[in-house]
Order: sequence, then C-alpha cells, then structure tokens
Amino acid sequence: METDYRQVAQLIKEQGNVVAFTGAGISVESGIPAFRGGQGLWEKYDPMEYADIRAFLRSPEKVWTMLREMGDVILRAEPSPAHKALGVLEKAGLLNAVITQNVDGLHQMAGNTNVIEYHGNHRRLVCPGCSYTGPFTEESMQVLPYPVCARCQRALKPDVVFFGEQIPVSASARAGIEAAACKVMIIVGTSGAVYPAADIPFTASEKGATIVEINVSPTPFTSSITNYFVEGSASTILPRILNELGLDLA
Repeated sequence: METDYRQVAQLIKEQGNVVAFTGAGISVESGIPAFRGGQGLWEKYDPMEYADIRAFLRSPEKVWTMLREMGDVILRAEPSPAHKALGVLEKAGLLNAVITQNVDGLHQMAGNTNVIEYHGNHRRLVCPGCSYTGPFTEESMQVLPYPVCARCQRALKPDVVFFGEQIPVSASARAGIEAAACKVMIIVGTSGAVYPAADIPFTASEKGATIVEINVSPTPFTSSITNYFVEGSASTILPRILNELGLDLA
C-alpha cells in the first residue's frame, strides 16, 4: 500500500533526529548514470580493469580514460530537486546528516553541511603515495597521460574508494554513530546491493529507528526493515514531503 506523504512528513516532524542514506538513484536526474544497469558505467568499463586499485597502480593511463569520462559528467552535474529538498530539510532543522554512497559532491552543492561521503569524492584528487590532496578540475583532466603529484610525481587519482581499498575510517565511524543515534532514516535511491554501505540502514533499524524508503522499485531493505515504502522518483516525492511540512524548494 502506498505510503501517504503526510504520514512521512508527520514522522519527520514528530521524531526529529533524521538521517538520509543516499545512493546513485538520487543523482540520476542530475545526469549521472548509475554504475549498474543498462546505461551504467560498468556496461562500458570492466570494473576489475578500470576501478580496482591494483589496476590503477599498474596502468594509471588506462584507468584515466574512464576517470576523465566520469569526471566530465560529474563536473557538469547540478543538484536534482531531491538533493535540494534534503538541503531544505537540514536548513529547517529537520535533518541531522546525509550519509551518501555517491562521489559527486551534489549534496554539498544543494546546501547540506553534515555530509558523510562513504565512498569519497570525485571532486578531489589524492596521491596514493604521499596523500597530497587537491581539486579535481577541467584542467587536471586535460593533463596527459594523467595528472601527477607535485611532491612525489606519482599518478594522482580521484579521492574515491576503488575496489581493493578500505572505506575511510573516519567516514565509517561517523556513519555508524549517526545510524545508531537517529530516530528516522530515509533511504533514497539505493539498491542496497553494495556492502559494507548497505549495512548502515540495518544498524539504524536495530537501534530502533523508523525506516522510510524512497526508491523506484523494491529492494532488499523493503521486505526486511522498511517501515514506510514510497515508490517513485525522489525528485518528485521529496518536494511533496516538503510541501506537507510547509516548506518548498524556493
């Protein structure tokens, strides 16, 4: 049965301490295709050849062909109405944090300030050798065969978690704290297929949080921990929930 937007709005208003957990689906309407599916990046590039840290260290010039394509899409992207709605919720004091699996930086552009980037941020470059960091820019994409670290001359990579790398300790710890403490977790646009990130909503549920899920189709969360399932586009649904709260995107 479809969840009434008013029910979700009332829950947000009454419970407080709301955390959003977001995935690729929230950015699809910003022009960033999900990694999986018909238009996904992994249909074009084998992730073991292009997104494994060992592949990058072995052949950075090859991996940078994918990274330029991905970077071009990310640098042109703008926040969707769903991103903006989460920004409004935070500004209104109704959203404590966003835990995102995305690496596009769009939550910050939409006004969220407490964003836990579980898989990093493609808008930063990092050196695997000396940990130097700098901005990922149009100019850095034009450096051939790849941008190099000014300190140690190693190939730079976007500051994102490649296959074979660990989730950043600080992001993992912060996500665990927010999930355990929240009263409501809103799952937005994620398949629940990528671990360990997919454990986060289960942590929230185990600690007593009410789980609201906004997705275009059911996921493993839906039949296990979701209390309120709202099927459809987050860019349609989240602004409608805002309206029920007396808020709008403008």
